[in-house]
Amino acid sequence: MKPSRSEFLDIRGLRYHVRHWGDPQAPKIFMVHGWMDISASFQFMVDCLQKEWHVIAPDWRGFGLTERPQADTYWYPDYLADLDALLLHYAPDEAVNLLGHSLGGNVVGLYAGVRPQRIAKLVNLEGFGLPSTKPEQAPGRFAKWLDELQEKPEMRSYATLEDVMGRLQKTNPRLSRERAAFLAQHWAGQNDDGSWAILGDPAHKNTNPLLYRVEEVTACWAQITAPVLWVEAAETDIWRWFGQNALMRPEIERRIGFLHNVRTEIIPDAGHMLHHDQPALLATAIEAFLNE
Repeated sequence: MKPSRSEFLDIRGLRYHVRHWGDPQAPKIFMVHGWMDISASFQFMVDCLQKEWHVIAPDWRGFGLTERPQADTYWYPDYLADLDALLLHYAPDEAVNLLGHSLGGNVVGLYAGVRPQRIAKLVNLEGFGLPSTKPEQAPGRFAKWLDELQEKPEMRSYATLEDVMGRLQKTNPRLSRERAAFLAQHWAGQNDDGSWAILGDPAHKNTNPLLYRVEEVTACWAQITAPVLWVEAAETDIWRWFGQNALMRPEIERRIGFLHNVRTEIIPDAGHMLHHDQPALLATAIEAFLNE
């Protein structure tokens, strides 16, 4: 494995953990992870990159080794502001290569439309967005959020690191034991009693009281000027999180249509965690796009 190094920064009042791979003088790629994930999740894909890159990957607020804010709910505007501050720190005077997976893919898509001049090339890994909502859903959503605030959310703990590995492999059956062992040690931390807890703020599980307004999202996407690589997994299971409101193919194609300069790639034999399932294929596609 390519070695990584950790750095801690003060980003908007939080102690932020940032993982680096490669020569600091090499061309930069910023990579941001998805929900309930960590920066080390990109290790296997980074290992497969053929060119020398300086990969910079933070743990989002409330994940991994980054500090948790004093908040009941996590908001997209905070992710955008954190990303803006990170890019200002590491690349204040240059347009950057920016990659995001899942939640991270949604964040980078918004950011690239809000700050189009800051992006050289954009890679979106399964950042489809969420199902569309209707205004009449608002009362029920607010009520659900208020109800959840009366009960403190909790993360399950695991007796051993082996149990953490099992949890990761249950979520992703394609994950090898070797990769599960690597991820487990970064995805969880050991408690004083010897058990292992996921390094994620339980508040991430709370309902977002604000409805997802797809028209606002696509308005941001329409302002993206950088070339975009849109990547999907051939056997993605992301839809299970959406329940009966799962996005349908026509809606996905409609959203892609707001991107003016986009190339789509389908990674075979891969699920939603495509950077774990097919890191070599994904790295090849990304480098081909960035090297054009």
